[in-house]
This record gives sequence, structure tokens and C-alpha cells, in this order.
Amino acid sequence: MERTTGVAGDDNVAARTKVAVLGLGYVGLPLAVRAAEVGLDVVGYDPDEGKVESLQHGVSYVEDIGDNRLSQLTSFEPTSDVHELREFDVAVITVPTPLRAGAPDLSFVESATRTLADHLRPGAMVVLESTTYPGTTERLVADILLDLTGLRAGRDFHLGFSPERIDPGNREFTFETTPKIVSGTTVEALDAVDAFYSQLVATTVRVSATKVAELAKLLENTFRHVNIALVNEMAILAHDLGIDVWEAIDAAATKPFGFMKFTPGPGVGGHCLPIDPAYLSWAVRTELDKSFRFVELAVDINNHMPDYVVSRAGELLNSRRMCLNGARIGVLGVAYKPGTSDVRESPAERMVELLAHQGAEVWVSDPHVIDWNRSPRVEFESLYDALVETDLVILVTDHEEFDYGKIAEFSPLLLDCRNRFDSAAHIAKL
Repeated sequence: MERTTGVAGDDNVAARTKVAVLGLGYVGLPLAVRAAEVGLDVVGYDPDEGKVESLQHGVSYVEDIGDNRLSQLTSFEPTSDVHELREFDVAVITVPTPLRAGAPDLSFVESATRTLADHLRPGAMVVLESTTYPGTTERLVADILLDLTGLRAGRDFHLGFSPERIDPGNREFTFETTPKIVSGTTVEALDAVDAFYSQLVATTVRVSATKVAELAKLLENTFRHVNIALVNEMAILAHDLGIDVWEAIDAAATKPFGFMKFTPGPGVGGHCLPIDPAYLSWAVRTELDKSFRFVELAVDINNHMPDYVVSRAGELLNSRRMCLNGARIGVLGVAYKPGTSDVRESPAERMVELLAHQGAEVWVSDPHVIDWNRSPRVEFESLYDALVETDLVILVTDHEEFDYGKIAEFSPLLLDCRNRFDSAAHIAKL
């Protein structure tokens, strides 16, 4: 594994000025914007005409990309017209890879690859960024392009994989400052992929094969998923033992070696943590006919955390001689993490569903999420008035915009899933 820093000087790649980015979501838009900022001609393709129209009017729907950055771009063309992809030199696939019935759904990758096939020319470069299982780049993407064009990866064009590492809302580690893993199906492809990304980010990390890069991405998030599952189960057991798990975690974190701090919560969300470990488990089961027991246990624990939060909510109401049926419950924060409007795989969705199923009247409030339609929503400006009319408040996502002092003051009963409140008679911690 090699690290390179700064802008690479590959004249062949540097001369490539037309970059096609397929998929303009949380991953593709930051990439497209950055490529345009460094002077490349960028066509951003997305079949969602609403997204494209928004970008064409200079309005961003991704919080990490402000409207001011869009307004300063002179070489970025968002489009829903596939013909605009013609004569691309570099194409980057940044489309979703969801799970369907526990199995990877690569239909978006397949569709994007087929779209590129109509415009692929000898000497061009194709890079997959979408998270997937090892072997996808060399088998699925390469095979589709070969079947449709007769062009072979490594002989006629460069093919590589560079896993996305976007962390929505993270102001410290942005697209530009997060080290970028790069790989290619040949040494020449690796050099080309490295040269391209070295124009966009501060540091690239070269690995020997696309399979290594694909596995590295899954490993990163599986590591986090497993450790979150550990502290989540620890939190459940500590509650039953009458121990403050947050205090125990803080104490353990004072050890300067051999311990990395993870904290419990109401579940995991986003595209990565709930999805990537399942991709890895599926690949192991399919390729090797073995089970990845560690991952499967972690998935089970984290998937059931919303159920545990709801059970704790019922216990707290019972302690006040109330029940979930008919109770008015407020859920604070429905994005999967603080500082973002991203609700993909958010545990709040499952929690609201469970609470409503048991007869609770649920409302939610989130300063970042305005298109929530799964339950009544309280505007952020009216939040503190709504608290006093609520039987139980559950803090799910701890946005900085919340005034935690006022929340504690106005909430009759509060379940704190993020350790944001001091201990008090009316406040219970996860």
C-alpha cells in the first residue's frame, strides 16, 4: 500500500478534461463539484430531473455543498440527458447500492454501466465508487462493458475502484481532506486512477487490486458496526444491572492504548453502516458458503435497538401510571446523524412505526429534515411549546441546534438516547 500526496503529474490523465459523474447524490455531487473547482469539465448525470433542475438553478440539496459553491462553478453541467455523456474521458459511477431482501441490489450500478457503454471510447477511464462486494469491478462492470462494446478493461480502457468515504455533515474530514483509496485492474489503470484523484484530494492511498479496495470499504464500516453493536448490547445489560454505561465508557476511554471509544444509540443509519456489513456477510455466504457470525450478530443487535428504545419508553410511561396506547410522544431528531438532513435507514423511522403501532400519538421535530411524512412534524420554531403538551420526549439525533437546557426544562419525561442531559428525576438514559 502506498500513499501519495499532492497533484500527480501524469500528462496523459491531466489532459483529460471531460469528466462524467453518474449519480448526483451525497457522493456524486461533492465529487462533481470538486472536479469542476479544479478546472475539469464536468457533466453530472442523474435521471432525477428534479435534482438536475435544482442544480441548474444553483440550488443544492446536499448540505455539504452550499449554493455559493455551485454559483462559482463555470465547468459543471448537470443533466438528465444521457447524450451529454458522449466523448467522456473519465467516468465515475456514484449510484446507490441498496439491499433487497438481504441481498445486494446492483441494478443501479448495472444501469449506469450500460449507460456508459454507449459512450465508452478506447483510452477512456471508468471508476466505480459505489460500495459493493469484492469482485464487482472486475466481474460485473468489466463484463458489461466488454459485452456491450467489445472493449476490454486493461487493454482498451482503464478501469478502477475508489470507495467513497463521504461523511455527511463532517466539517473536519471533507471530500478533499479524507484520504482516498485508489485501485485499478492493471498497474497502468492504478496510475491513471491515482493521477485523476490526486487532482481532487490531498492524499491518495494506492492498493494493489480492486478487490482489496472493495474489501477495505466494507471493513471500515463493518468495524464500526460491530463495535457499536458491542456498546449497544452493553448499554442494555448495564441498564438491567443498574449501572450508568456512559460513565463506564468515559472511564474506559481514559486508557491511552488498547481502547477506542464507541457510544450506544437507538440504532444505526445512513447508507453505509446498515448496508455494508450485510454486503460482506452476503459475499462470504455466497462465495465461500460460510457465515460471518460476528457481522450477523452485530446486524441483529443494531437492527433491534429501535425496539429496545420503544420498550424503554413503555417502561418509563408505566412508571407514571401511563401506557404507550394514547400517549403523546415527541421524537427529537430523525436524521441518521447530527448535522445532516440524511434520513436513509434512520432508526427513527422504525421507532416511529413501532410507537404508532402501539397506539401512541407521535410527532417529530428536526431542524434539518423538512420533508418527513411518516408522522406529524413540529416545526423547529414551535418545538419548545410542543414539549409541555407531550407525555414523553425521546432524543434520537442530537443536533447542535437543539437547546438542551430548554428541552430538559419543558419536557415532563425524557428518554435520552445520546447522553446529552444531566441526570434528573424526569430524565432516563439509554
